[in-house]
Amino acid sequence: MKFGNHLQIFTGSANQPLAERIAKYLELKVGNATVTSFPDGETFVKYEENIRGNDIFIIQPSCTPTNHHLMELFIMLDAARRASAARITAVMPFYGYARQDRKDQPRVPITAKLVANLLVAAGANRILTMDLHAQQIQGFFDIPVDHLYAAPVFYKHLAHRDLKNMVVVSPDVGGMKMAAAYSQHLGAGLAIVAKRRVSATETEALYVVGEVEGKDVLLVDDMTETAGTLTSAAKTLKAHGAKNISALVSHAILNDKGLDRLKNSEIKELITTDTTPVPTGNGLPITVLSVADLLGEAIKRIHYGESVSSLFEVREGKKMGY
Repeated sequence: MKFGNHLQIFTGSANQPLAERIAKYLELKVGNATVTSFPDGETFVKYEENIRGNDIFIIQPSCTPTNHHLMELFIMLDAARRASAARITAVMPFYGYARQDRKDQPRVPITAKLVANLLVAAGANRILTMDLHAQQIQGFFDIPVDHLYAAPVFYKHLAHRDLKNMVVVSPDVGGMKMAAAYSQHLGAGLAIVAKRRVSATETEALYVVGEVEGKDVLLVDDMTETAGTLTSAAKTLKAHGAKNISALVSHAILNDKGLDRLKNSEIKELITTDTTPVPTGNGLPITVLSVADLLGEAIKRIHYGESVSSLFEVREGKKMGY
């Protein structure tokens, strides 16, 4: 059954083009809201249309500058709650702070849990996100969390390519499960690059497990920022005889260092999504696929009380997809 009286889409400043594409899929317009800053940097939000009793979706990935975009989202949630919205869903295509999901050393926070607490305290009734760095973050919430995967978008893109000579490679041990899923679905081989982290921005690839000589390699990871893990793995794979090397990453939150590394690496193409704004051009080997239709379909199903998990069912003879 349809929830509330009316479905409305709003967005902060983090990724307005994605919000416009989602609204287009839903045959709606992005709601009219003022999201601006005072001279001292404080955020001001005002909904310029009535939202009382309605089903509100606020689209705001917590990409760079992370703290600013999170604060915008908190304030938008609070404003919507105080304006008597019936239900408020925070749509976070990219969930920042997801790497800080546990205490891996003494006297450190679990910031992913703190962000979850703040989202609920600000007024979120539901979370819609995509390709979490750590899936256990869903359990940090006491409200419903719909976790989407960008895989159907990537599968559709890769379906037109020759995959006979492809090997899917995880650039580290932590991404092995994700790489195995892509390998199985694409009917490709599987390998892994073992790495050692030197610092927050530096990694060192140590050795390769699996056969990559003479193969077309597809590196698979959930996110990249400095591109250190990907470019280091690509260098090692090339040394082991890999033929052509591409990378597939759900969230490309690339900084200047990452862009420079990518430009001068063995990676011929980085395939990513528009969950966050991605710089293109200037010789950068980046292909950006849109997840707007996927997010739009999930929003529609949430609004009408339909299954979201069925978006990812794999039926015999049919690829994962809608």
